[in-house]
Amino acid sequence: MIGPPVRLPTRLNAAPPGWTMTADVVVVGSGIAGLTAALEARRAGRVLLVTKSYVSHGATAWAQGGIAAALHPLDSPEQHLQDTLIAGAGLSDPEAVRVMVSEGPDRVRELIALGAQFDMLDGELAMTREGGHLRNRVIHAADATGAEVERALVDAVLAAPEIELIEHALVLDLLLSAPSDGEEARACGLTLHVLGEGSRDGVGAVRARAVVLATGGMGQVFAATTNPSVSTGDGVALALRAGAVVQDLEFVQFHPTALHLSDQVGQQQPLISEAMRGEGAVLVDGRGRRVMPGIHPLADLAPRDVVAKTMSRVMAEAGVDHLFLDARGLGEAKLLEHFPTIVARCREEGIDPVVDPIPVSPAAHYESGGIRTDLHGRTSIPGLFACGETACTGVHGANRLASNSLLEGLVFAERICDVLATDLPPYAEPAVRDTRAGLIEPAARGDIARTMTEGAGVLRSAESLAAAAKALTVIEEQPPATETGPASWEATNLLTVASVLVQAAAMREETRGGHWREDFPEPRKEWLGHIHSRLRADGTLVADYTPLPA
Repeated sequence: MIGPPVRLPTRLNAAPPGWTMTADVVVVGSGIAGLTAALEARRAGRVLLVTKSYVSHGATAWAQGGIAAALHPLDSPEQHLQDTLIAGAGLSDPEAVRVMVSEGPDRVRELIALGAQFDMLDGELAMTREGGHLRNRVIHAADATGAEVERALVDAVLAAPEIELIEHALVLDLLLSAPSDGEEARACGLTLHVLGEGSRDGVGAVRARAVVLATGGMGQVFAATTNPSVSTGDGVALALRAGAVVQDLEFVQFHPTALHLSDQVGQQQPLISEAMRGEGAVLVDGRGRRVMPGIHPLADLAPRDVVAKTMSRVMAEAGVDHLFLDARGLGEAKLLEHFPTIVARCREEGIDPVVDPIPVSPAAHYESGGIRTDLHGRTSIPGLFACGETACTGVHGANRLASNSLLEGLVFAERICDVLATDLPPYAEPAVRDTRAGLIEPAARGDIARTMTEGAGVLRSAESLAAAAKALTVIEEQPPATETGPASWEATNLLTVASVLVQAAAMREETRGGHWREDFPEPRKEWLGHIHSRLRADGTLVADYTPLPA
């Protein structure tokens, strides 16, 4: 088995907390999951919402597609369930999917009642279809659905006096109580660092009766990603340092068509929606030759993983780092009507889709794995909950079905708060833990991203993963960072999640969903199960494979 860095920090080096505050529930993250959790957690008491940037800058705002839900009279949750299970390639938890598709329509109606406005057609919600859906069930707001959802939820949060907000705050480590009377240690708060623009300054501690992580994805672990710059795996890394179980981090969904920027590391690649190909845009190489015909019956509308893998092979063979999406045949009127956000963003980069092919390349888009939870968002640590992309609820399995992510965030955030409203534990005293503190130099961030893209990106093999593991080990063994701060904390988080991902990808000797092994190109029955990863108290990273019940 290929091994990543042998030992990782179980605590981030940081100054002692200079201030303390209390809340009944602390929610970390301001995407659809975090904002929904904050609103619903008011049933349990006083809520503190912590976000890494401005509250309106959650990753949800970047979602172009829509929300999938069985809202049409001719659709049903059962049909939505079947489509989701097929996309999950055998690893979705049917009960988790059933929860999402059954409760999802009501959660969407509540979102609309809150003020979210979606496109209408003849007085009814306009619904479209995306890859993998056999029914039109995706509601949208042009090509900026996430921005509209974020707007409605942020407005509601800012209007809620029971919710205190801290912006510009990077979460550091979980506070845990001491085990007692046969009970496990449980989450009783967290530490965080607030930048000068926030409502408090420096490192502080939040005491809370429950902690909800909704910190989003970890796309910045790769050189090219559609995720914003704040998506550095903070929640997953924090949970690992506290001893929580993380599941199936090898299943990363790469979007085939991100706008290719010349200097990608650390940047967010603008997404060129799949819907543009749905309207007739085609992928071509530098000579204008189409890429997808003959590869898949659906050609340019093949599943995302097929398109991303084909593009990666074509690029490698030609020795180039991008291809082109030719949307000129759609015409200016259709481009401006259906894709105004995309056209505007391309023009900012000096590309006019009306007359120019758009340079595109695959980019990390969505992490299907994450902190393992049950059907109410409980993690393996009592008092610690997770929802949204940072969680692994079992819904997505090996590959996320398009437009299910926003629905998952709505549904499971609500279910977490159903528990908190009836079973919120008392406050507990944080215990002093025997931890292995450490930090990575900020300069390593670029090395991590390039290592992961080259060795654990779209196309993987034992050889590439071994090289990635070796490179990560070299980074881990460098002298620790001499100065603490957000750049070092984020680099350390990235190294932590990268190490887990590489170890899991090396273990899984098959191709399934978002995980592609060139040396094992087919799914294998013996790998129909989950990889669970955790950090021991001494920082040793361990992983176990658990097959699904027969």
